[in-house]
Amino acid sequence: MTTQNWTADNIPSQQAKTILITGASSGIGKETAKLFQSKGWNVIATMRNPEKESELKHLENVLVAKLDVLDLDSIQNAFIKGVQKFGSIDVLLNNAGYGAYGPLESFSREKILQQFNTNVIGLLDVTKTILPHFRQNKKGIIINISSIGGKMTFPLGSLYHGTKFAVEGISESLNYEVEQFGGQVKIVEPGMIATDFSGRSLDFSNDENMTEYQNIVSSLMAAMPKMVENVSPASVVAEVIFEAATDEKNQLRYTAGEDAKMLMANRQQYDDATFIGSIKSQFGL
Repeated sequence: MTTQNWTADNIPSQQAKTILITGASSGIGKETAKLFQSKGWNVIATMRNPEKESELKHLENVLVAKLDVLDLDSIQNAFIKGVQKFGSIDVLLNNAGYGAYGPLESFSREKILQQFNTNVIGLLDVTKTILPHFRQNKKGIIINISSIGGKMTFPLGSLYHGTKFAVEGISESLNYEVEQFGGQVKIVEPGMIATDFSGRSLDFSNDENMTEYQNIVSSLMAAMPKMVENVSPASVVAEVIFEAATDEKNQLRYTAGEDAKMLMANRQQYDDATFIGSIKSQFGL
């Protein structure tokens, strides 16, 4: 007797929609992969070290593939493998990224380039790889993970916030283009999320010889524990991503997390001096 793979919605997997996710080894990317799989989607879960992944590779209709956003060949290979397995791709989730924090002076040029190459150029390279596929199919949704840090800033985040402000501008402008063939770009803006952002996804730099900056560095370090007290789980962001992928709305931005909603509302309500003053007070500056 022949068997056929069925999804959660009792649709044969080859007829189900497919999402390609970058940075799916942990945090938001992994939670999103699991959610979409549970909803009956095919998932191309990409990451730099797929050999270390033990959970996703055992899920039905999930392809775990190697993709490093800094490696053009790996991007192309992951895309080809995904199309070969599932036929086509309906949604691209640009999720891979990390945060570089610290005084700008303390970063080497190499570290500066790495931050922008990962969070911005890598996103563009993955998007450019999949755009011809979407254009040929006359459909496709690109979901870019930005942050509340793409609309407002915290101290010592000039590099990270610079990349996320860039993602916001890229996404908003690109949406005009992809609309010409029936596509969409959507932006998801999480607040503080319980991921490994404060661990391996955080690159903190400091030079104690630059004494002028040590007060602000100390203030940030002291404020961090309180900032992460009320973080949202990564599953909250995954739910918002699924909403963006399936709601069929002409909506560009989606905020994820209660803290994000509050901060974004405050940013829109107050002028620069008032809002920045409140941020300074939170950090004791």
